[in-house]
Amino acid sequence: MPVSHKKKVNREVEELAAGADAKQAVLGSLEALYPWMKPYHSRPIRDYAFRLFTAPASGPMTEIRLRAFTKLLDIIRKAATRNGLSADTASEICRDFEKHRVMQTGPHLFLLMEPEAYYTHIFSLLGLSAHGCSTYVSYAVSTVNLVEKPRKGPGWLTVDGKPVNVFGLSRSRMIGYSLLAGPGPYRFELLPTEPSTGGDALTLLRSLLPQTQFERPAHAIKAANLILWPKMFGGRFAFLQIDDEDVADLVADHLSDENSWLRRRLLEDPKFAPNILAGLDRLASGPWSGWLARGTDFFWFYENGKRLPLRLIAGELIDPATGMKVACFTAPDILERLANRSLVPNLLLMFLVLSILPGVRALGGSYQPIYYPLMRYVVCRALETAGVDGDLRQALATDDVPGAWGHRVIECDDDPLELFLNGRNGGMSDLVDRLGDISFAEACGSMKGFVSDPSWHELHSRLRQGLVTPADAEWTLS
Repeated sequence: MPVSHKKKVNREVEELAAGADAKQAVLGSLEALYPWMKPYHSRPIRDYAFRLFTAPASGPMTEIRLRAFTKLLDIIRKAATRNGLSADTASEICRDFEKHRVMQTGPHLFLLMEPEAYYTHIFSLLGLSAHGCSTYVSYAVSTVNLVEKPRKGPGWLTVDGKPVNVFGLSRSRMIGYSLLAGPGPYRFELLPTEPSTGGDALTLLRSLLPQTQFERPAHAIKAANLILWPKMFGGRFAFLQIDDEDVADLVADHLSDENSWLRRRLLEDPKFAPNILAGLDRLASGPWSGWLARGTDFFWFYENGKRLPLRLIAGELIDPATGMKVACFTAPDILERLANRSLVPNLLLMFLVLSILPGVRALGGSYQPIYYPLMRYVVCRALETAGVDGDLRQALATDDVPGAWGHRVIECDDDPLELFLNGRNGGMSDLVDRLGDISFAEACGSMKGFVSDPSWHELHSRLRQGLVTPADAEWTLS
């Protein structure tokens, strides 16, 4: 064997070994923090999906939780109706959700053929079908930017291995702009960066996607996914995708109710919101740092298509870059701005109304299994410091698997768009069954979303050194 070729083979073997070691390190960290996961690694991935979509065990619901869950069901029903689903289907979605109380919260708002979204939905369908469900509710993060990495993100689609500009936007209209940016118009242009890219595929896609103009990119992708779902996933499951605009309406429903927990605690209790922010700052300076950043205080500010952070200072939401007062931290001011979408709830507020308050299990990606328990801890600690809501604190302390890794669990090289174009998605049930039979350890592939992330290397190191442990107070609500 020539020396140069031998070196290349040795390098590839070393990279494979390094990749395997890195994957084992991540799985080891997950097992340390979530010991219940360990038995599933050698079992079919279907068993893990079944466990995650098994309804959280719970006793009687507290009044706070019951009210929050009722509000969440109401928003789900409204979203289903607005998306053109029949009243019967909307009721069925609510019945299934009430029974299982599990929500996939991992994917960003991508077109369905984006592999990150596609294989996460396959994973969810594995769990739901094993429980005999026929409906599926997924929350899609839409406060993200159109571009997340170079030529990657909701504003881009890969066809034939080459990037395609979904909305045909110039670089200046994509970089730094969010999916909730407006005003439009936005339309599906599907402009390839290279002229010879996937002619037939793009022609077919253009014929399937809506031809109309939209005010926001998020509206366009949601409308497209309504059309694409039955074509790509068949008719076995009624699909409802909610996003941050639905969460804004849910938060508004809470805040417009004078008796709601969120209004009384967040806006009217002078200590609760500052206690939350102080808790986030303490986390950022301690051994669990790097996972739960204080990106903005409760709401993002949207101005001229840009998403800007806010700081809560003396009862007002301030733009720290300019010192401008954006809104008073009161119900009337916030409700008005939620309605016109100049304020959008941040991730912490989203998890409060979708998961923490109503007692819904949240499934997420490579960061969520760490930051979500920390988020729950910060909320609980703020309540404890104030000496209030003992029943809610008890419910949080006894929740059954409140959150888990459930996004990008299946890592597959098959391009969903090619599967669709070749008609192989027609056997969606076969694909779900085939993938469901693969072992957990094999299905999650190289776990590239974890192993390429310095945060996971750092966490593994801290666990190994005992700087963080599963017995830490910050981890008690995992």
